[in-house]
Amino acid sequence: MTRIATPLTALSALAALLLTGCSQPETASAPRVQTASGTVQGISANGVVSFKGIPYARAPVGDLRWRAPQPVLPRDGVLAATAFGPSCVQQSIPASSIYNDPPAAMSEDCLSLNVWAPEDAADAPVMVWIHGGSLRIGGAAQHMYDGTVFAERGIVFVSINYRLGALGWMAHPELSAESPHGVSGNYGLLDQIEALRWVRENVAGFGGAPDNVTVMGESAGALSVTYLLASPLAEGLFDKAIVQSTNLRAFPELDRAVFGLPSAEDTGLRMGQALGRTTIAGLREMDAETLTQETARLRFNSQGTVEGWALPGQIIDVLDRNEQAAVPLLAGFNSDELRTQRILVPAAPDTPDAYEQRIRCGYGEYADAYLAIYPPDDPEQATFDAFRDTVYGWAGEHFVRSQTDIGAPAYLYMFDHCYPAAEARGICGFHASELPFVFGQTGETAALTANWPAPVDERDAALSTAMIDYWVSFAATGQPVSEDGPDWLPYAQDQSFMRFDGTPHLERDPVPGMYEFHRDWVARQRARNEQWFLQVGINAPQTCQTAGAAEE
Repeated sequence: MTRIATPLTALSALAALLLTGCSQPETASAPRVQTASGTVQGISANGVVSFKGIPYARAPVGDLRWRAPQPVLPRDGVLAATAFGPSCVQQSIPASSIYNDPPAAMSEDCLSLNVWAPEDAADAPVMVWIHGGSLRIGGAAQHMYDGTVFAERGIVFVSINYRLGALGWMAHPELSAESPHGVSGNYGLLDQIEALRWVRENVAGFGGAPDNVTVMGESAGALSVTYLLASPLAEGLFDKAIVQSTNLRAFPELDRAVFGLPSAEDTGLRMGQALGRTTIAGLREMDAETLTQETARLRFNSQGTVEGWALPGQIIDVLDRNEQAAVPLLAGFNSDELRTQRILVPAAPDTPDAYEQRIRCGYGEYADAYLAIYPPDDPEQATFDAFRDTVYGWAGEHFVRSQTDIGAPAYLYMFDHCYPAAEARGICGFHASELPFVFGQTGETAALTANWPAPVDERDAALSTAMIDYWVSFAATGQPVSEDGPDWLPYAQDQSFMRFDGTPHLERDPVPGMYEFHRDWVARQRARNEQWFLQVGINAPQTCQTAGAAEE
């Protein structure tokens, strides 16, 4: 039986909508749920109830800055959960970026979550969404991430905020000394784990099944899911995972340099010195937004730290040891990810001959295998394809292979859909282009950013319907199914994958030879203690002098 009380009138729902999150006198005018820390009151519309801005941890401010999240203190009265909480403090990005979506409000006090559920939910599957944004921008209040479409399909959908930038991911020797575990960094990851604990403890009150939770993310959110799959602290907090465009680069370790990366503590020290704050006390006195913007200017790279506690080892090593969570996985990547991430891709040589020469000088005995996958006919496209695979493609395939190896069902996809607005800008299959389809944001009323090419025709809507079917059924049962698409076989069956291209197509082996090549290349780089992430393709260190280099 549902634990949600539905509203009595549309007028009362409007009144609830106008509330700003302060404690309100008890009324029977809106849906209410009793959580471990107190009662929350939401709103109801068209068969879906929503609760927004629910704190899942105490504000990480003052002495709690750069500490593990603390549980919410019990409160009296009723919390009006009718408006999104502020996004976490974050750096600004260029207004021209396709991903520019500045938060309506941001604060260091930002550890809140949102819930959408069917009015009559009872023991419903739960999906927990972790937003992307390079672990430095974004938030759960972004319009694209509205959970209504999932609630309409019988899902209890939860979206979360987590600490970003240096506030969420900076390590420092003083912080490690403060920690009972002797570690620092990964505060954003610890926030995500705390949110999952909150879900496990409270989601039944919203009609969700605490033993049927799917954690789901894209880009930095997908990377976060890979951290969760590897983290012993997240064990038992989720039952399935959806990973949309993750990567498997090397990450800094807490107190030693590896793979060409400085230790995470050294990076934190360098940040403090550059800011003229040589102690954590001094850094805690800084305004949160100033600290965030200044560390971004200093090129602080928001990422996980391998510290032996929340992250026990390099993710790729955890997979090699079969120590990741043995849960069903749905993972994939997009066909031309780097078209909107050009900063990661070097300019291609002008001619096929110049391209081939750079590859041969960079890869030596590996060159023939590389050129078979990324031929020189179109140097620019070959370069984009190679960087797509070294960042996203082989990582997605490696994850589904790894889950298959430990006996967990695993499903692979490639999003390869081109629609007129994207085609006009030459960015078909760009990074995150699947998101409007996953969230049902197609058509003229789609909630997209100002710079996003909108998918607006019936073909887009039909593909979105099929993708939502697959995502929802996977969350419910661990098997993706759609009446509007073919049976989605697990990767274990002949390297099967689903290509989303106009309509879903079941195929095999997304890029023949790609996975095997990058697996072997990465293994070589790891053995040499060298980074493998972006020093590939025409960026590979040259072992002979190319014609271009000679001219310089």
